[in-house]
Parts: sequence; C-alpha cells; structure tokens
Amino acid sequence: MDLRARKNLENLKLRAELIQFLRNQMIEEGFLEVQTPILTSSSPEGARDYLVPSRMYPGKFYALPQAPQQFKQLLMVSGIDKYFQIAPCFRDEDARADRSPGEFYQLDMEMAFSTQEDVFEVMEKIIYNTFKKFSDKKVAEYPFPRIPYNEAMLKYGTDKPDLRNPLEIKDVTNIFEKLDIKVFNGKIVRTITLPNGTNATRTFYDGMVDFAIEECKAKGLAWLKVNDDRSLQGPIAKLIPEEARERLLTQTNTKAGDSIFFIAEHKGLVEKLAGEIRKEIGIRQNLIDDSVYKFCWIVDFPMYEIADNGKIEFCHNPFSMPQGGLEALKSKEPLEILAYQYDIVCNGIELSSGAVRNHDPEIMIKAFEIAGYTKQEIENRFSALFNAFHFGAPPHAGIAPGIDRMLMILTGEESIREVIAFPMNSKAQDLLMGSPSYVTDRQLKDVHIKLDVK
Repeated sequence: MDLRARKNLENLKLRAELIQFLRNQMIEEGFLEVQTPILTSSSPEGARDYLVPSRMYPGKFYALPQAPQQFKQLLMVSGIDKYFQIAPCFRDEDARADRSPGEFYQLDMEMAFSTQEDVFEVMEKIIYNTFKKFSDKKVAEYPFPRIPYNEAMLKYGTDKPDLRNPLEIKDVTNIFEKLDIKVFNGKIVRTITLPNGTNATRTFYDGMVDFAIEECKAKGLAWLKVNDDRSLQGPIAKLIPEEARERLLTQTNTKAGDSIFFIAEHKGLVEKLAGEIRKEIGIRQNLIDDSVYKFCWIVDFPMYEIADNGKIEFCHNPFSMPQGGLEALKSKEPLEILAYQYDIVCNGIELSSGAVRNHDPEIMIKAFEIAGYTKQEIENRFSALFNAFHFGAPPHAGIAPGIDRMLMILTGEESIREVIAFPMNSKAQDLLMGSPSYVTDRQLKDVHIKLDVK
C-alpha cells in the first residue's frame, strides 16, 4: 500500500534512471562492470559483519561484504585497469536518517596506475553530470574544493561540512589562555562570528544557549555583541580587557554590528560542539542556501586513531596507503601519520569514502602491525590480497559514492528509507517479511549452531 503512493513510485523510477545513467557514464569512461561475490570472508572494514554459518565446515562462517574492497583490488592486480559495479554492501550498523541498517548500494569503482587526483577528475565529472541531470537546482562547478581533515575539523567542526553555510569557526585559545575567565580556563576556545548579529533578538540568543545545553549537552554558550564603537555587550563583556578585545575582533574578523559565540571545551569535544552550534545558527538565521548543491573533498585523514579501549586502530580504510610510505610508518608516531584517504561531501552529507590503496606487502605488514595485527594474522585473514601483491601489483585507487544517499539528496527526503523499495525500519526489522525471524532446530543443526538463549 505504501508503494502505491505516487511520491514513492516516482522515487523508484528516479532510482532506476539514476542507476542507468551512472552505469552509462562509467562505461563511456572505459570502466568494465564486474560482479563480485556476496558470500565472502570476514574483514575489518569498520562495522560489524553479517555472518552466515557454513553447513559443510562446522564452526566456520561466511560474511556478507561490507564493501567489495579486496575483490576490486584483486581485479587491479589481475590486469583490469578500470572496474566498477553497482555494489550491494552489508553492515550491521545502527540506523540514521542517512544510513539504512543492513543493506545499501554504492557505485563502486577502482582504477589502476592512478593517483588521488585521477580519481577526483573522473568522479567530479560523473557526480556533477548526475546532479545536473536529475535536479533543477544549481550545482557548484568542479573542481570541488579540497579541504584537509584537520582544517575541516577546525573551520567547520566536522569532516562533513555543509559549505552552503557561510559561517566559519576560529580558534582563539591564544587570546584567553592568559586571562582569568573561569569558564575558559584550561580549555580550547573556539568562536563563531555571526554577521549583523546585533540585529538578532534576545530570544534568538537565549534559544541558542538552550540549544547548546539541552541538545548538545554543553555546559553553556557565551556570546557577545559588538557595538558601533567596537565596545562589547553581553554576559562576559566585562571580563575581556581592551587589548584582548582588539585582538579578538581582529583574529575573528569581526566588525561592528556582528556578534560572537564562544565554545570552550577540551579537544575532541570542542570540535563537535562548535560544529553543531555553527549548523544551528545557520538554520535559525536562514543562512543556508537551499537552491544549490555544494561539494567538497575532505583529504589527508589520519591513518590511525585511539579506540575506546585505548588501543591504536585504523581511522579509515585499513587498506589505504600511508603518506610517506614505509618510512613514515617507521619514523613517525602513529597518530601523526596521514593517509591518502578522501571523502566527497554534498551539503553536509558524506556521499562516499575512497583511498589510494596500499599495494606493497611490506608496507601492508607494517601498517597492520601498528594496529595490533601480526604477520601471521595478515596472511590468514587477507591471504588472497597479501599473496597477490607478491606477483606485482600496480598502484591503484578508488571510491564508492552511495547511491541511496544521492537519491535522498536529489529528492529532498529527510530519510534514506524513502528512496528504497523495501527498507528495514530503524530497528533493523523488515516487518513486511517478518525479518529477522526464528528458524527451526533442524536448520540450526544443519549449520552446527546451538543457541545460548531460548
């Protein structure tokens, strides 16, 4: 009954047309479409696997692919220069507005003898043409801006910045580290300047404070207005001496008539809070241009990060090439190492992740060793890829834009489920088919499984 609604039918028609358009563009660019297996082995791709027990091999499991990562790299080694497919991917993740639990589709592609810029050149053209064809909105011209990860986290408070929002975040910790302002002491201090903010009502400022405390779980949100004579007005105005005031206005490029919001927190949290507050100010002040699609590349991601358990793990794709190669892995601290990894972002939504791949077995061993894997584990878990690299692997790189997310943006839907024919609900249930469901004892016995719950 839901699919009978005209809107849903139009979304499905658009989906079919968009997939065909993407396929035709890839073929015109010289890419060969290759299907890769659905039943494969478990691989550390960043999410939980969906496991399928083996009947013939007791205690062993297949995994549904989180992405065709190893297969497409093997295609590069085998001599296929340009590969693509409309690939189903399976990840046991919690649902979000832009993420469907379980299954999603992507335009998966890989290129041999290519650099990061080669991938950008191909993908920018395809993304631009696709959004121009299927929307009446303005599409920002390519080449799209390249923004290093650290810069994005500072200026926008996120690695998925919405460039339609003109507000930028500034770091002013150096101004306040010597001032005895209790709420700022010992913390990183970031600011957001709102042009012509003195025209905003007191209700707006009080609402932003409430938003920071209630929605963002911040301890508070300080703000100041800049009067025509460049004096300051607001809750903390009296705490800022004249010399610091002038440095603040200069460093944040704030003029008379503007206002400034202050976010003070420790590293890791200050970026998140500043990003959420920047977004909310943009929405409440109608600063976001809804008539355009703006894209950007986020580049230079960290290779590693610290997990919740305190151990070092891969920050992005584990098969990525570290910048500086083997020498960087040997000489730098893990958290200092950058990778040739990149995301493409549209209007604050991540469309895709990609990377220049690691094609050298020696670099692969060292990269995984830093993340806690032994050489034996690499040979066991990634045997096909590890062995293939010893026969001569070309440099290669790829990316995989999400088709469901493209459709969600193009249709203006707020949930990705609106562009999928038979989506799961937010609790990863298919209520239509009654999935997940119980199976019989005989079925469990066939695959050598006993349940520890009734």
